[in-house]
Amino acid sequence: SMSLREHALSLFRSAVDTVRPAPMLKRAVKLQGGTCPQLLVKGRTFPVKRDLYLVGFGKAVLGMAAAAEEILGDHLVRGIINVPLGIQESLQRAGMQEMLLKPRSKIQVVEGAKNNLPDPAALKGAVAIRELAEGLTADDLLLVLISGGGSALLPAPIPPILLKEKEKLTKMLASRGAAIQELNIVRKTLSLLKGGGLARLAYPAQVVSLILSDVIGDPLDIIASGPTAASSHTARDCLQILTKYNLLHDLPQSVEMVLSSPPAKPAASEDCCHVCNVLIGSNTLALDEAKRQAEGLGYATLILSTAICGEVSRVAALYCQLIQLICLGFASLGEGPLGDEVRGNLLQLAAELKIPGLNPAKFLQALRGLGPGRPVCILAGGETTVQLQGTGKGGRNQELALRVGLGLHRARAAETSSPLRRCEILFLSAGTDGQDGPTEAAGAFSSPELVDEALREGLDVEAFLSNNDSYTFFSQFQGGHHLLVTGLTGTNVMDIQAILIRAT
Repeated sequence: SMSLREHALSLFRSAVDTVRPAPMLKRAVKLQGGTCPQLLVKGRTFPVKRDLYLVGFGKAVLGMAAAAEEILGDHLVRGIINVPLGIQESLQRAGMQEMLLKPRSKIQVVEGAKNNLPDPAALKGAVAIRELAEGLTADDLLLVLISGGGSALLPAPIPPILLKEKEKLTKMLASRGAAIQELNIVRKTLSLLKGGGLARLAYPAQVVSLILSDVIGDPLDIIASGPTAASSHTARDCLQILTKYNLLHDLPQSVEMVLSSPPAKPAASEDCCHVCNVLIGSNTLALDEAKRQAEGLGYATLILSTAICGEVSRVAALYCQLIQLICLGFASLGEGPLGDEVRGNLLQLAAELKIPGLNPAKFLQALRGLGPGRPVCILAGGETTVQLQGTGKGGRNQELALRVGLGLHRARAAETSSPLRRCEILFLSAGTDGQDGPTEAAGAFSSPELVDEALREGLDVEAFLSNNDSYTFFSQFQGGHHLLVTGLTGTNVMDIQAILIRAT
């Protein structure tokens, strides 16, 4: 029989494969040729009256554009995409030809946003995209490809604001503790293309956006700062945020000018009826596919949440309690005093973490209904955060895996007859983009035995964790066997966690 590790790996691969650019686009988009050609997008039809144009920006957009060009064929007149610096070379090196544009492609590629920060190269690409959009007519169709990382790749401040002025203001806000939502509102308000700006400039052309979400809850106005989604925010909201962080007196003159002038937008194009935003890939889609595979392998499978967020040590504690509860169930102790205690801890942690859309009581009810004896698989997705204390090398997924391993080790050591000893347990956490922090790993596997084995090899797990050095730990432990290294995947729908448990 296959090991839990092989199962977990196969679930992760199937989840990522389902949101890779080519299969994702081919499922969502078809072109019907003939005398009246039509673009079919997830069941909706758009007549191709005259010319079809394409623009895109984001970390997964190169592969999306390659697939789109194949589908659109000769109907595509011209395209411009903004992608991260060095991505073409990385994909070439990784042998991922299918993610690269063909020679003599009609799509121009601009690379920019080094270290995911707006820069002059990204600005140059944004200006080219803006000019293309402004030149469209009512008979044209503009296909827009959007993925995570698109915000830094589409910087175009409203004149006379300069890119460096906008950057400086964003940095000042961040340093004063502004939340990411607040930063996005300010960015959008001072931008020509974000917050529906691109869609307004493309009016009266038909705009169809294909969106790959890397944001919890898939809010269309937040992914890449919503260039084709109507913004619910105004200059007044922006001013309120600047007031809150006491920045009104430090504003460059250009920003003051833009915020005080009435919006110079034609009334006719305010209405977004020429825009259709379609979500073609998300964490939910990836987890649904992993669940199908797990059930095929004989696991009783539940999805905990696609919005796991919060500090990594708290999330690890939640997973440890959940694993203990499942093991108690296997030992028919789930309904005793120990089960009640673990359930109480679990509910307490869930309440503290405030994970959107998670109903812990309902989930525990579903867990009870899984029936005895069958191996169990719990899947989850989202994005945790790490409070950096040390100077080590790691990523949020490797740290989460290591913390879960440590938590299970402690729980098992605390009781000689722990039900954890009667189960085989595997935990996997990995990033769907194939990159976890500044390392070449996507994530890592862990188990309750991990810490015992590490101690025998003279490795102190707690010391590595307090230095945020999970990558170094996994590299040194058993020759890196517990690291998951996939290489760049060319897609990104946040992270995926899998818990696999079977009775021994």
